Amino acid sequence: MGVLDWTILCSTLLFIVAYGVWKTRGSKNVNDYVKGGSQAQWWTIGLSVMATQASAITFLSTPGQAFHDGMGFVQFYFGLPLAMIIICLVFIPLYHRMKVYTAYEFLEGRFDLKTRSLAAILFLIQRGLAAGITIFAPSIILSAVLGWDLRTLNIILGTLVIIYTVSGGTKAVSVTQKQQMFIIMTGMFITFFFILGYLPSDITFSKALKIAGASDKLNILDFSFNTSSRYTFWSGMTGGLFLALAYFGTDQSQVQRYLSGKSIRESQLGLVFNGMLKIPMQFFILLVGVMVFVFYQYNPSPLNFNPSATNTVMNSEYAEDYTLLQEGQIELEAEKRIAQNDFSAALEIKEYAAVAEAKNKIIRINEKDRVNREAAKALIEQADASVETNDKDYVFIHFILNNLPKGLVGLLLAVILSAAMSSTASELNALGTITALDLYKRSKKGKMTEKHYVMASKGFTLIWGIIAILIACIANLFDNLIQLVNIIGSIFYGNVLGIFLLAFFFKFVKGNAVFFAAVLTQIIVCIIYYYLIHIYPSGEEKLGYLWLNFIGAALVIVIAFIFELFDKMLSRPLTSN
Repeated sequence: MGVLDWTILCSTLLFIVAYGVWKTRGSKNVNDYVKGGSQAQWWTIGLSVMATQASAITFLSTPGQAFHDGMGFVQFYFGLPLAMIIICLVFIPLYHRMKVYTAYEFLEGRFDLKTRSLAAILFLIQRGLAAGITIFAPSIILSAVLGWDLRTLNIILGTLVIIYTVSGGTKAVSVTQKQQMFIIMTGMFITFFFILGYLPSDITFSKALKIAGASDKLNILDFSFNTSSRYTFWSGMTGGLFLALAYFGTDQSQVQRYLSGKSIRESQLGLVFNGMLKIPMQFFILLVGVMVFVFYQYNPSPLNFNPSATNTVMNSEYAEDYTLLQEGQIELEAEKRIAQNDFSAALEIKEYAAVAEAKNKIIRINEKDRVNREAAKALIEQADASVETNDKDYVFIHFILNNLPKGLVGLLLAVILSAAMSSTASELNALGTITALDLYKRSKKGKMTEKHYVMASKGFTLIWGIIAILIACIANLFDNLIQLVNIIGSIFYGNVLGIFLLAFFFKFVKGNAVFFAAVLTQIIVCIIYYYLIHIYPSGEEKLGYLWLNFIGAALVIVIAFIFELFDKMLSRPLTSN
């Protein structure tokens, strides 16, 4: 990184922090701090909702996901537009009518205090873990690639977020997220056009897509009913739908974004805006990853994109074996370029037999490439089992640092860190609010002033910020980071969503039945995750993790029904003939 990169990176991050503090200084009451004075307009809500979900993990992991596995990951989001419609019609009117500050406040009125507290605690567990990961994700990758100290990065990033989130609350989060989304999308579009410019002069965008398609990177839809497959059309429309309903409808980090709207209509328009743009945005980010794949068909790439993994094996007794693999990979890449040129030439003359022959050759070379990379992973693992061999999260950052011009590298690093800050800010804001209002205020005896609860919210936000930094400092990289966050969410979200569905649609079910059903459901879901998913780290699980959202929601509803029926039977007075 040069002076220009450092200047752009530091000035961008400092501007976001300073702007957030300056624009939102001085919250007078809880409504100002938690709901931003209920003055947000629909585009602010829409961008804030989008920025909350689009963490650094999105921009680091998603291109790598596409590079290795193609565009199929976009199916994960297919249920999202339908979820937005349901939330707009059911959740938002109820929340606004009851004038709640948190989603879980609604549950006490419908059920009881213990159910509200349970839902709040489940949120705090999963979102507290996720907050640590959103700090940890960019830090570990940047530390590995740039040689920066991991813990220092965690502390710096967490501290920057804490400063403006504690200072301005919800409004600070919302106003900074508009700037962050602008920086993020500008950087991604610039990168996309640079990639196209780096391709050989005869490779147009249309031809690049055909090259990607020849390697099965554009297989978007999978209509199979294979439940072990992580991403299919059906898992997206069911598990993805339930995850989106739970995340956008019951997760305070998102609910707090649209509760700040000026009216029900502004909140609804904000979510519709998000629903319309989310899939195209994810499609574009995946497409960037596919174009990186095409770029590496004509340019050399490392056997493993994680530099620390390569350094580990090259400083071990397996260095000679790894060097032989690298030499074989260099020969394979020469074959790869020839095969791609043959394919491109066949496309030009529209000789379909030649196209099919060239495509088969590419498929054979891709299989050799896959075998080489798996062999490299095996050597790395033998050298040091603690080193992360899965390099999906390193593909995009490797391309940025080794191929983009000075200045743009700083901008892209600012994109990654801005995304981390935007998502973490929403999470800390929500964690502080839930702790202050759902647990602290609800259990506090005696009447306190508005200023007291504003200070309590700030204090808890600070505490959660420190906890998130500590989690980031002890976390370990797991498979693919974007999947890790979604797995954590899937373990808890289905259960919480089921509680809310019971509250909305099943009026005869009471608090006791729901509370015990939720506790039992969470235990069952954790068992299912451990035995059907966790013990299969390669991704070949017995059950795709997205199905946990549907299972959790369905289980808590069915078990609550059973408990309520038993309760009514036991409480029914006996009659004599």
